[in-house]
Amino acid sequence: MKDLVELLAKALVDQPDKVTVDLIEKERSTLIELRVAPEDMGKVIGRQGRIAKAIRSVVKAAAARQKKRVIVEIV
Repeated sequence: MKDLVELLAKALVDQPDKVTVDLIEKERSTLIELRVAPEDMGKVIGRQGRIAKAIRSVVKAAAARQKKRVIVEIV
């Protein structure tokens, strides 16, 4: 999952070297924190959050195949 989020984010931003993805395991779910450069934040979130929702949907679908619960936060 971490690799998937990193791949999607690096494809969207102007500064792919500043993309970091942290994986935090919790009791019932996994939290993925996505960090990008401040200038690229708008590109990752998109208009009215459409791109952020799309990233979360793709990750949620991939997690469902593995019967896991994954939450993506853009920090």
